[in-house]
Amino acid sequence: MSFQGKNILIIGASSGIGHALAQTLQAEEAHLFTASRRPVEGILSQHFTWDVSQPLPDGLFDTLPQPLHGLVYCPGTIQLKPFQRFSNEDFKNDFQINVLGAINAIQATLGRLRKANGASIVLFSTVAVQTGMGFHASIAASKGAIEGLTRSLAAELAPAKIRCNALAPSLTDTPLAASLLSNEEKREASAKRHPLGRVGTPQELASAAKWLLSEEGSWITGQIIGIDGGIGKLK
Repeated sequence: MSFQGKNILIIGASSGIGHALAQTLQAEEAHLFTASRRPVEGILSQHFTWDVSQPLPDGLFDTLPQPLHGLVYCPGTIQLKPFQRFSNEDFKNDFQINVLGAINAIQATLGRLRKANGASIVLFSTVAVQTGMGFHASIAASKGAIEGLTRSLAAELAPAKIRCNALAPSLTDTPLAASLLSNEEKREASAKRHPLGRVGTPQELASAAKWLLSEEGSWITGQIIGIDGGIGKLK
């Protein structure tokens, strides 16, 4: 699956899954464009500075090329606590990062995606949307919105040959999850909760995102794909 000459924008490429995907696509000779709060180390890309907890700055992506063949929105949150302890601000912050940031990025680049005659949008949900998990109220609420957005956009944009899919991971060994995997006891307990006996890696999610961006995934749209070690479906 060749990405040579393809223009791909990755939001949240400075660490975790986004960085793993950028490394993967760089090896495939894609033309990369990245956006995050800080520069992306080890990646040759045109970088845009954007803190997704804030609205998209006007005109930020005006220098992106046309067409844009792929958009991947990787930012997320992990804020786990009893429901009664969540404030309105907690929910708003999670919604801004997980949902409004994705909406802003898609709206700002849609014209360029339309010109690709076969573009792909990849978003990220969580296993906690379809599988009820205690203390996940805020993240499940915002990522649930991402799943609805994914299906709605897939339907609306299909005539323009723009595909939209989402990956729904379980716990993955990224900086975002560092507090949940901060010692061997926590890591072992997390691993045991998954039927396959371990947590995920950024590269596994990056490989799935690469597939959805590629020609090999060109007949797939409107899907929420679980990459979760079996925890979402198996006992």
